[in-house]
Amino acid sequence: MALNLHITLKHLLIDDVPQIGLKFYANSTIEILIKELEDVKWSKEFTMFYVRNTKANLDAIFKLFKGVAWIDTKYFFEKTRAKNLDETFDASWVYKRNRHENYKFCPDSYLQKLELKKYANNTVKTYVSCFESFINYYNDQDINTLDENDIRNYLEYLIKTERSDSYINQAVNSIKFYYETVLGLPNRFYSIERPRKSKKLPVVLSKPEVLSIISNANNLKHKCIISLLYSAGLRRSELLNLKLTDIESKRMLIKVRDAKGNKDRYTILSEKVLKDLREYYKQYRPTNYLFEGQNKDQYSANSVGKVVSNTAKQAGVKIPVTAHTLRHSFATHLLEAGTDIRYIQLLLGHNSTKTTEIYTHVAKNSFSSIKNPLDL
Repeated sequence: MALNLHITLKHLLIDDVPQIGLKFYANSTIEILIKELEDVKWSKEFTMFYVRNTKANLDAIFKLFKGVAWIDTKYFFEKTRAKNLDETFDASWVYKRNRHENYKFCPDSYLQKLELKKYANNTVKTYVSCFESFINYYNDQDINTLDENDIRNYLEYLIKTERSDSYINQAVNSIKFYYETVLGLPNRFYSIERPRKSKKLPVVLSKPEVLSIISNANNLKHKCIISLLYSAGLRRSELLNLKLTDIESKRMLIKVRDAKGNKDRYTILSEKVLKDLREYYKQYRPTNYLFEGQNKDQYSANSVGKVVSNTAKQAGVKIPVTAHTLRHSFATHLLEAGTDIRYIQLLLGHNSTKTTEIYTHVAKNSFSSIKNPLDL
């Protein structure tokens, strides 16, 4: 039976006591049933009913509304951003920094919880940086005494200093991680507003521009990096994680391991790129990763970024170009060539074609059949 009614469970902290919040659209059936819960109360602050957070109450909620309403728990049961990555947690850089007298460093408990939750090292750097910026904004205050107004004031400061929506969201995540996960205070900052996610169209290069960038590469290694990013639609991190065995030349495929969402996938291998890769291997002799630094360690993300942006400038491309610009261009050019969007979705590693459909907004063949009114 399809259930048209639904209740969303929320973590609340009221008078320092964990509660289960029950959020739903006004409905007489739910309101009558919800009052059967033991010691249920109404919160004006959160505008929802709530009961004490216990297993007995949680079981009672599911039992009471079985067959009546769907219980949405996506905000209630803990999720983790952890990925089963083949990497060792490394926060040594935190302790190697110079200790300035008036600068507050991230608490050890924060780092320990990040390690326990198996957060990726890049995420750790982001969280630590964002959280330290926050606690140093209130340098003369105890961070455990800060409230929602303090956080709102800080977010207003970020907006005034023209920080991006992405950075502000990361700041909110890092702050909530401390109070909710490290200190164990669920949704202490329940009503903190996040900036609306902007929906910007991807920046796409023309095919001649891409070819010009590739031809302007300083050396064969740089040429292979740029060519692979474009011809396989790879993210920068995916390129860096490629190993020699991931290039399956007999099948003309590239295996992408541990991509976003902790998924493996295959993408296509260009015959032209394969020829360059064979020459590159003879010259550079990588031992483990396809692209390695001078000490045979993994090539850095910063180096890839500089290779792409600097080469694009040498090629005379007027707009800033990143590794992701090449990925966007790969998808758009395939769509313009008539490739089914479902295949593009698989090559990019998107969970849904809805994500891939953004490229229909920039593919020129989407507008080719439209006659401009000035030319009618």
